Amino acid sequence: MRLSDLLAYDDIVIQCHDNPDADALASGFALSKYLLSKGKTSRFIYRGRNKISKSNLLIMIRSLNIPISYEPDYEGRIPILVNVDCQYGQRNVSAGSAETVAIIDHHKAYPLAEGVDPELTLIRSNIGSCSTVIWDMMRDEGIDANDDPALATALYYGLYTDTNKLSEMNHPLDRDMVDSLTNTNMALIREMSNSNISLEELKITGDAILGYQYLDVQKTLLIEADPCDPNILGVISDFALETDKVDVTVAFYHKDEEIKFSVRSCSKTVHANDLAGFIAEGAGGAGGHMFKAGGMMLPDKVNTDVNSYITARISAYFEQYDILYAKDTVLDTSTMRCYMKLDQELGTVKLTDVFPEKSKVLLRTLEGDINIIVDNETYLMIGIEGEVYPIKESKLRSSYRFIDAEYHATFEYEPSIKNLLTGENKKILEYARPVMSSGGTKIYAAPLKRAVKLFTAWDEERYYLGNIGDYIAVREDDCHDIYVVNRKLFDKLYKEC
Repeated sequence: MRLSDLLAYDDIVIQCHDNPDADALASGFALSKYLLSKGKTSRFIYRGRNKISKSNLLIMIRSLNIPISYEPDYEGRIPILVNVDCQYGQRNVSAGSAETVAIIDHHKAYPLAEGVDPELTLIRSNIGSCSTVIWDMMRDEGIDANDDPALATALYYGLYTDTNKLSEMNHPLDRDMVDSLTNTNMALIREMSNSNISLEELKITGDAILGYQYLDVQKTLLIEADPCDPNILGVISDFALETDKVDVTVAFYHKDEEIKFSVRSCSKTVHANDLAGFIAEGAGGAGGHMFKAGGMMLPDKVNTDVNSYITARISAYFEQYDILYAKDTVLDTSTMRCYMKLDQELGTVKLTDVFPEKSKVLLRTLEGDINIIVDNETYLMIGIEGEVYPIKESKLRSSYRFIDAEYHATFEYEPSIKNLLTGENKKILEYARPVMSSGGTKIYAAPLKRAVKLFTAWDEERYYLGNIGDYIAVREDDCHDIYVVNRKLFDKLYKEC
């Protein structure tokens, strides 16, 4: 679906979920702005039992002139209804009668309800906010949100609130939007952020912290709060993490329709996003980064006492991983099989072809951001699924040969590289050259029988996660060059010697 697909319709009604939050307001506002720019009339509404009353949202509506109206009793038949930040037929949206229904959302995709046009549906569940989804759709239509400061501010604040002040972003597209929105009213963002907690929510915070549960072995605080704005969970987690002998905090609430939780970590052996993903696995979804993350679960997937469920998941997470430091580890290769790389065309980029030597750069990929310093010996490898990682020239040339051809590849997200001093951003694939495995390097590898967190010899601050069934591998010519290969990729990359 593209935004331009909606231009075939007239009298468009945009509806967000009941009890709108900042992301819902920003998404509907952005869509109404787009339609107006194309000469189309639209109305932006919400329904449900409660009228917007939160201070930060009232400030947002007033200061940005968001044309939203509360229409709980509207019963007319709508020619086309566009749901933003929600899905027609779900419990959090009071549905009206419509001839055609379109959906733009970022939550878990549910089966489409009767009346929803699948050709007018875009649900990107791995994106941090609906604001990001619509920003990307507007960008595809050649629209720069920075041309309208109110629009840029709304989109930024929508993502800001839905990812707990940008701390729980998971997808690089969210980070791209943050970097691109340069014409935002940051004074207004601060004003809205500082009006986010009511006195009632302040009491919720205090009561929750007083009722903490300490998991001694894991050095983890588990904190249950009354239902509240999800951002309050982040406030609770951040504050609690400052406690002595606490490495991890998990704050949560549960309601009939959802369980929300927030995770914080100050331990390099526990990435907050990994723990959040483990807690939510099979019951919902999660996102974030090494230090801050959060997630959502569906109560009918948990189907037991929520406190007990989360406690059990935390304990299982800590029990299932071994921690390996490659520089101090020598694997017993007598129990491992020998493999060689298959002939596989990959991509490589010499960093000095992109930015000058000694530049501090940020590498943005689907797996996350990596900060590195450009030097004449470092290349980037581009894997078959778009994964990107640094490699020294000597190791590159010993394992691959350059091909005299152009490199062509398409991935879900195109990796980029940004000069942190100048702010200049470049697409990595534009500088890539194809290489083919030389077949000369042998490795020893074996499927993991226990999950591991591997700190490689070149990075002792960030671990690489290997789950059961993934492969642990080591180069034949370097006993400390230990790494993890995803089980889905191993047979595509290696053959037995």
